[in-house]
Amino acid sequence: RVLLVESGGDSVQAGGSLRLSCAVSEYPYRTYCEGWFRQAPGKEREGVANICTGGRAQYADSVVGRFTVSKDNTENTLYLQMNNLKPEDTALYQCAVGGYDDFALDPRAMEFWGQGTQVTVGE
Repeated sequence: RVLLVESGGDSVQAGGSLRLSCAVSEYPYRTYCEGWFRQAPGKEREGVANICTGGRAQYADSVVGRFTVSKDNTENTLYLQMNNLKPEDTALYQCAVGGYDDFALDPRAMEFWGQGTQVTVGE
């Protein structure tokens, strides 16, 4: 069973930065995508950023220029650097892994999920 464990969530003021980490136990695919998703209270889960086999990265329009997704292949760890945070970024952030998909920002493309880490951004 694939295990994903997130860390790095915190409470920060608007304009601040955070770096989320996701440790992945294994990748059961030859080609795959892994990414970050978030869900705020009363809202649907949405894709934030992902990176796929070959290095292709995708970002939600709302985070372009502020968030950067990266990974350490030697440590099987996925990262999300979040800069210039805004109150609307407040959410539970989860990492996920799925088979390669051109639409990997869609949560339905992911198969394995972590429990999440909370990010709260104050005014």
